[in-house]
Amino acid sequence: MHGRPRKDPRPKDDAAKAAHLRELQAQLLHNHRNRTYTKEALASCSKLLEINPEVYTAWNYRKLALQHNLDGVDDPDALKSAIEDELRVVEIALRTNPKSYAAWYHRKWVLSRRLMPVEFEREFRLLDLLLNADQRNFHGWNYRRFVAKLKNVPEEEELKFTKKMIDTNFSNYSAWHNRSALLSHLLKKKSQGFDSKKNTLTEEYELVHDALFTDQSDQSGWFYHLWLLDQTVCLDDPQLISSWPTHKSDLILSESNKIDGCQLFPSSNSRSFSLLHTGTFPIILYFNKAVKNIDSSTVIVSSVFVTNEDLNWRPLSTNNSGEACCWVTFLTVPEENCSSSTSYPVEVCLDRYKDIVSSDVSDCKIPSKFTFTVTFRSHSLEQTSKESVEENVVWKYVDICNPQESPCLMSFDQLSINEDHAEEGFKWNLQTLSNEIELFREFNDEDSKFVKLTLARLLVARDLMVPNGSHNHIKTHSGEVLTLYDDLMKLDPSHKRYYEDEQSVVLMDQLTSDKDSLTKHCWQFDEPTSSSFHCQYCLWLNELSLTRIGSVKNILWVQMLDLSHNKLRSVEGLEALQLLACLNLSNNQISSFTALEPLKLLSSLRVLDVSFNMIGAHAIDTTRYLCSSPLSHTLDAKQLNVGYEKENTEVRDHWEVTSLFRALRLTQLDIKGNAVLNEKFSVLAIELLPSLKWLDGKHVR
Repeated sequence: MHGRPRKDPRPKDDAAKAAHLRELQAQLLHNHRNRTYTKEALASCSKLLEINPEVYTAWNYRKLALQHNLDGVDDPDALKSAIEDELRVVEIALRTNPKSYAAWYHRKWVLSRRLMPVEFEREFRLLDLLLNADQRNFHGWNYRRFVAKLKNVPEEEELKFTKKMIDTNFSNYSAWHNRSALLSHLLKKKSQGFDSKKNTLTEEYELVHDALFTDQSDQSGWFYHLWLLDQTVCLDDPQLISSWPTHKSDLILSESNKIDGCQLFPSSNSRSFSLLHTGTFPIILYFNKAVKNIDSSTVIVSSVFVTNEDLNWRPLSTNNSGEACCWVTFLTVPEENCSSSTSYPVEVCLDRYKDIVSSDVSDCKIPSKFTFTVTFRSHSLEQTSKESVEENVVWKYVDICNPQESPCLMSFDQLSINEDHAEEGFKWNLQTLSNEIELFREFNDEDSKFVKLTLARLLVARDLMVPNGSHNHIKTHSGEVLTLYDDLMKLDPSHKRYYEDEQSVVLMDQLTSDKDSLTKHCWQFDEPTSSSFHCQYCLWLNELSLTRIGSVKNILWVQMLDLSHNKLRSVEGLEALQLLACLNLSNNQISSFTALEPLKLLSSLRVLDVSFNMIGAHAIDTTRYLCSSPLSHTLDAKQLNVGYEKENTEVRDHWEVTSLFRALRLTQLDIKGNAVLNEKFSVLAIELLPSLKWLDGKHVR
């Protein structure tokens, strides 16, 4: 550069090292292929691992060599010598790289075989040397947990060790993490001295305060405080927190052979839902955490319509894990019951509730039960004519709804399901949160994002801990929380998206948890008599800058939902709205069809507006790894072209569209304003949606 002679980018000694490394690698592969396990071959392998401990093939070779050389050997000295050699090789490799996954795994593998008694003093000495050199080496902490379990070291002793390490350095994140894991287990087992969660957590709050006030810029203590907050707020056991139909509600079904789907229309009774009868309607259970084992043996539905054993419960989740917060079954009503005006009672009871467990293996300890009635009546509607059924739905509103006349908002009277089982411990929880809020308000530093974020989380938690989960409680701290997240976005713009998501959840909870605030967002749909969808009320949540959907447990009754002109990138959560017939997602930031995967679980969805989003604007769909795709071998060309005589190129190229549209029964789709839209795509959409009548405002069938 600038007339200077170029230097050899690699000195001669580095070139010699590289040549030596290639030679050792070649020897390893030769010995591995020929199954040569001599002392010379193993010595050559050891030299390679001393230079580069990340050669996984070398460690696998040593495993095979050890198994081969010790096969049939009973001499204790020979066994000890072979094991010592392996452990020594690992120690030499760890000097080169103390964070080598392969080296640590090999050491675990050797000790797990129990070919000789483990010298635990040696292992703990090694750990002491390692953690003194780097107190936050998570490989070392992980290995310590392994050795402690192998030796059956009491968890109480390991807890004291974490305290010692934390006292030495408050910034030791690994020690805080290990402490949270140990305490979680001790509290779950109710071990001696840890049977009182209240006393244990109180001491932990005092411990973490010392760390936070010593150095508020260090993240370790803040993460531990977040764990403590979670322990304070979250109930240990799963509980039913919402349902549809709601407790003590009246479900009025009206006969209609023309309208497809459960459709809401006005009712003069403030405690009743009225639906157009199609033979089935959903029963929805919403829990405070993801659970499994919801079936006809754990949930008993008593009715004259169908035997409980014939009901099929399914989780409303796209992850195929068999666990979900929300579960649904569909109750089918025989035709003979439809002619009667009798009110039929239905009772839903969590019978074997202890068999309902969450992912953390905690079971449901509180029985839940709710009842509702089903009544049939003749209801003649002009809208059921063939012409009106094909009417295009236009998103226009005429007036805000009257809360006295709206049957939707009666959901706030529900879920007194568990009110007789409120925990007395909530008093301590509420007081602890109040104390923490007062402490951090005094500690609030205009330049500390950790203080502001923790204060926001505490305020949200305090609102969530209202006794009995009362829906009538106004979120008293919501305004302050929203302001804190505004401040955080300015103070820490690199994490703006996270703060926007958290702010959206708080805002939706504020709007949907109070009857008066939600009423302001329920609008009467324009010209309901000319629409095939007789939902006279639409929940209108547009232009709120929402980036994430939350609090769906409060709006399970919604059939028409307008989320247009927000910043949504996903529709996760909407799968719980099993009555949803019309959905407006126009003018958001949805970038792919895979982001709409939850809609596949909505059997009642007929109208979908995703116009003016960003679908097709990006060459790479970053959400694909979250769902089924040809790359995950869950879809193939034959599946994509089911129903076609020959392979369809457009279907194969738009596999995510095929997967989505094949699961929907839309009669109206608006997709204009997206980069993916072209003439071929429109033809494909019409082919994939045989029930489609309207595409971008044009009549197609």
